[in-house]
Amino acid sequence: MNYVKEHKGLVIATILVTLLPIAVGLILWNRLPDQVPVHFGADGQADGWRGKACAVFFLPILLAAIQGFCLAMMHWDPKRKNIKGKPMGVMIWVCPVISLLMASITYGTALNMGLDVNFLVLLVLGVILVVVGNYLPKCEQNYTMGIKLPWTLHDEENWNYTHRLAGKIWTVGGLAVILTAFLRSPWLVVAMVLVLALVPAAASYQYYKAHRTEE
Repeated sequence: MNYVKEHKGLVIATILVTLLPIAVGLILWNRLPDQVPVHFGADGQADGWRGKACAVFFLPILLAAIQGFCLAMMHWDPKRKNIKGKPMGVMIWVCPVISLLMASITYGTALNMGLDVNFLVLLVLGVILVVVGNYLPKCEQNYTMGIKLPWTLHDEENWNYTHRLAGKIWTVGGLAVILTAFLRSPWLVVAMVLVLALVPAAASYQYYKAHRTEE
């Protein structure tokens, strides 16, 4: 039995949580302005607005669709038997958390609640990176989640090496992002995210080349 069928209740719950901001938006409908902030610049200030119908419905539905697509991909994954346990449990909560975060920022800003957008985004991003980093080494080879490169998908040892390394880097990087949230330096986060993405990929490729040469 694959993860989706085995944890049907949890899967449904995460989709409902992803859509929860719609219900909150409908409750707040009469208090929301006609134009609601939906985009924020690097300084944390709103620089893009949409009608409140778009703000209330669009992002939760989009994220729920992404969640559903990922679950469908997982269901048809040839290696779906490897998708199990806490790593998958962590991953399927990413879309719900993002949906709740963005709704809080959008509604809070529209209602002039004085939210520190940069702080909230960086803090949540850092926590996500720390949590995912702790579970990446436990992620077994599959085609749905993890660092899916041609050489990691081809070689299980490369996959395990890459995810152990990425787990350490993402955990440290997540802590650094949390610190950056207090330092109010969002541009530094861009550089750190690039490091988190590129270093494991580069190390994985070097591992592939080294072991290909040995063969």
